[in-house]
Amino acid sequence: MARFRIVSLAACAVMMLATAARPQEASPPATLIADRVEVRGNGVLLAEGAVEVLYGDTRLKAARVVYDETANKLTLEGPIAVLRGEDTVILADSAELSPDLQRGLLRSARMVLRQQVQLAAAEIRRVQGRYSRLDKVVASSCQVCADRPTPLWQIRARRVIHDDDERQLYFDHARLEVLGLPVFYLPRLRLPDPTLERATGFLIPRARITNRLGTGVKLPYFIALGDHADITVTPYFSTSQTRTLELRYRHAFRNGEVEINGALSRDSLEGDETRRYVFGYGAFDLPDGFKLDFGVEMVSDPAYLVDYGYSDRDRLKSNLSLTRVRRDEMITGDLVHFHSLRDGEANRTLPNLVADLSWRKRVTPRFGGIATFGLDLHGHRRTSDADPGGLGRDMGRLSALADWRGDWISTSGLILTSQTALRIDHFLIGDDDDAPETLTRVAPFVAAELRWPLSRTGKGGVTHVLEPVAQLVWSREDGDTPPNDDSTFVEFDEGNLFSLGRFSGADRVERGLRANLGLRWTRYDPAGWSSGLTVGRILREDDLGQFGAGSGLEGLNSDWLVAFHLGLHEDLTLTNRALFDSSLDFTRNEFRMDWRTDIVDLSSSLIWIEASAVENRPDDLSEWVTDAAYRINRHWTGKADWRYDFVNDRTTRAGVGLEYRNECVSVDLSLSRRFTTSTNLDPSTDFSMTVSLHGFTARDDRSYNRSCTR
Repeated sequence: MARFRIVSLAACAVMMLATAARPQEASPPATLIADRVEVRGNGVLLAEGAVEVLYGDTRLKAARVVYDETANKLTLEGPIAVLRGEDTVILADSAELSPDLQRGLLRSARMVLRQQVQLAAAEIRRVQGRYSRLDKVVASSCQVCADRPTPLWQIRARRVIHDDDERQLYFDHARLEVLGLPVFYLPRLRLPDPTLERATGFLIPRARITNRLGTGVKLPYFIALGDHADITVTPYFSTSQTRTLELRYRHAFRNGEVEINGALSRDSLEGDETRRYVFGYGAFDLPDGFKLDFGVEMVSDPAYLVDYGYSDRDRLKSNLSLTRVRRDEMITGDLVHFHSLRDGEANRTLPNLVADLSWRKRVTPRFGGIATFGLDLHGHRRTSDADPGGLGRDMGRLSALADWRGDWISTSGLILTSQTALRIDHFLIGDDDDAPETLTRVAPFVAAELRWPLSRTGKGGVTHVLEPVAQLVWSREDGDTPPNDDSTFVEFDEGNLFSLGRFSGADRVERGLRANLGLRWTRYDPAGWSSGLTVGRILREDDLGQFGAGSGLEGLNSDWLVAFHLGLHEDLTLTNRALFDSSLDFTRNEFRMDWRTDIVDLSSSLIWIEASAVENRPDDLSEWVTDAAYRINRHWTGKADWRYDFVNDRTTRAGVGLEYRNECVSVDLSLSRRFTTSTNLDPSTDFSMTVSLHGFTARDDRSYNRSCTR
């Protein structure tokens, strides 16, 4: 019964507050809750004991609140907490506020923004319901406790203005201190508060030291161009070695997006010439289900990207792509321009302009199975007009394709598959005296496949699946054979063991009668891990000399293919793929390990490939590549990467890094060395350091937050 009377008194107080705050038709409903409410004479209302005032999106908590109707103000005694929305909290010892909580003064106050940054002030004055003026301010996102009274970093200022609408912090006479020592001073400083995701201003600087460019610093400046576009301008200052300006432009449209990155440099490495690069990408959704993608990659000289750490690419690709994929139809169109930065590759003799148009249609005939029809239009051009050896050869191709596939399953689970296909190609060839100007080729395929998946469940729910597969394929080539431009590289792995052909392009067709034989075994464990093994080989009726040495496919019979994988609880994955002949002489062997836990992130691969003159690989290839990260403890993470060349017995690339992160700062240090030398590139060493002060960004990672009891 006493509680009901307190609520009734609170209701009277609410009416007084709502009436005094604004005209009745404009004021939102207010609520006051307290242990004791007293209405005195002369329009004075007193609330004591766990007082809460709710007004719009503002919530006020205090030990004692006095409302004076004559003076039209609230007097509060602390501890006081004012919560505005979800992101702003103000704590104070005492305060005098207007009844609508939009104006007034809070003494010995602290403002906490999005639980990331704290601003402690002698007093906070609320103005016009929009601004908070803080005097004698200390700002930091570091946890301050009795045993850690000095934060790792803090900004001291004579005054700070917080604009609620613009979500900006304006500092007067700002001084940055690290471990209590002043390191930087600015008479004026503007920073976004943590609730603002995009704001014009400076971003985190980055220091970079290289033996090629000396010591330098990058100072990015972000410019918001409305809600859907922005540009970042980054001057790169270095010790008399370079003058560089980097640019990044991004624009999000209703049906797509565009991003352009580029830079202009003047340095002493290339005789004081202007160096530049542009990388641009875009994607758009078009009517009728089409998608448009494009990319532009250009650079002034082969060494520029590596010298400045922009990219390790040695071939650039500019493309325009149009695609539409439906359930039973696919249309693709591509226009691509390649530019090589590699030593020994002349762009005039490379097919650097390539155009492709493809259409596929899938239908279900009445007699069963699935039929697919297709048309391909392809062309590539070299800028050279030289005839000898096809150095300037240009080619065009029109292809028509059709295939049918049917499956039958017996009562014992035996699966029989039959497949037929027909390919007709017409070629136009220019600038090659060794080839005719036109030729037509017809290639039929017939295949039959038999597989029998066997399954057994053992103790503990472990399931074993054993699947022997035998596929018989016959194909031939009628007509002239075109020059080989797009089928010089071949792959032999478990993905194409049971394919009609293993050439990467259309210039070559795998011919003859052959048997593709294989055995697959997979083990599934309910504990969450699995393993699998694939063994296979190709047996041919005749050796037609279609594949070169080093491919694993040459000879009457191919090499043995053995592929193994092991996955443990999604943390550790091991894969190995090997090609070797009957004498156990390896053509290729590749091992890869991926290990990802909360502490370790490790990716490592070891590869050995035999030399192949056909694939322009005069020497064996053997490398070990590793990328690793180890979380030493909650705040420290070590990183390392390297690439080792076993054939030449040398390290080609190595790098180490160290990252420190806590609730208020991140420090990222990295040191890398590239040892390789070429006509365009010299060995180089690169050291970089990035320091990020948390709190004044949109980042909301609270996993590093500490408490004073830890």
